[in-house]
Amino acid sequence: MQNMELKAETIRVVGPCDIWSFPLKMKERHPLEYVRQFPHLRCRNNTLGSLLRIRSEATAAIHSFFQDNGYVHIHTPIITSNDCEGAGDLFQIETSNEARESAEKTHFFNVPAFLTVSGQLHLEVMSGAFTHVFTFGPTFRAENSQSRRHLAEFYMVEAELSFTESLQDIMQVMEDLFKTATSTVLSKCPRDVELFHKYMAPAQKVGTDAEEQICDLVENLLSHLLEEISYSEAVEILKRASQTFTFKPEWGCDLQTEHEKYLVKHCGEVPVFVINYPYDLKPFYMRDNEDGPQHTVAAVDLLVPGVGELCGGSLREERLPFLESRLQRLGLTDAYQWYLDLRKFGSVPHGGFGMGFERYLQYILGVDNIKDVIPFPRFSHSCLL
Repeated sequence: MQNMELKAETIRVVGPCDIWSFPLKMKERHPLEYVRQFPHLRCRNNTLGSLLRIRSEATAAIHSFFQDNGYVHIHTPIITSNDCEGAGDLFQIETSNEARESAEKTHFFNVPAFLTVSGQLHLEVMSGAFTHVFTFGPTFRAENSQSRRHLAEFYMVEAELSFTESLQDIMQVMEDLFKTATSTVLSKCPRDVELFHKYMAPAQKVGTDAEEQICDLVENLLSHLLEEISYSEAVEILKRASQTFTFKPEWGCDLQTEHEKYLVKHCGEVPVFVINYPYDLKPFYMRDNEDGPQHTVAAVDLLVPGVGELCGGSLREERLPFLESRLQRLGLTDAYQWYLDLRKFGSVPHGGFGMGFERYLQYILGVDNIKDVIPFPRFSHSCLL
């Protein structure tokens, strides 16, 4: 990434380095898996240097997008007593004393507390006071996985919009954010993005240079409206596919990564929205479409090439009787009485979404492993530094 040569008259060594024992060798293109072993040194590598500049510009672009569109930035808590996703893959917080004296069943906060999996519920609280709100911060999942798609700590961009009754409104904000941030990164970090497309992207087109690949990405992303299909249409497409899937596609079952990637390919390798998921698949806060016989909720996922699901969102259930009924069936009424209060004491139609920041970087840079787009990756059985 050097665009000039220096003709030095004198050289003074400020900090000596033993090049023979230094693990990152000059003019050697180390595999990302190798560099990952040295979290305290990997930022000195060209690849990680480029990544960190891109992360910085992408972060600034996301904040600028929301601020330019009238959103209020909310610092949602990292410590919470809520399980937003209901998946149960939570890190529970204990003090060192609690860990040693767990038999006493005492809690520092008097209730079980966890590292957050999402800021959405706290954003919904704030959306009762502000029309548009967003947050951008770390989230945590205790999934026992070392796959290329999962991290235990990652960053989420989340937003809530009040006074919206249309899933299309949510999708438009998702698309505008996606395109605006990408356009900014490509214009401000062209050489850094080029490095990834030239040397790191696993699916480089034969005979196509990095600059052409970037142009293809820009054209496919910025020049086209994103595709849209319903969940039911997606299942029918998968059932007709000649490809054999590990997980058989059936209506009422969640879409797996292999399904998501096939749908993107079927739609021409462009990002695609999938809308209206089965009622029983999604969390309690998603708005009931009151349709039949296939009962669905107003939910949407944005699928992108090479990654699969990038964003997920929905209209929120603002109708108190509907929400009370569902929470009662799930046995969650007492735990979420405060959530019912948000409807009981005045609510408006609203919705929101979340975007995984690392998955976004994976997509625009063509990086295969999510552990290579974050400075200090945390995952099952690994917490270096």
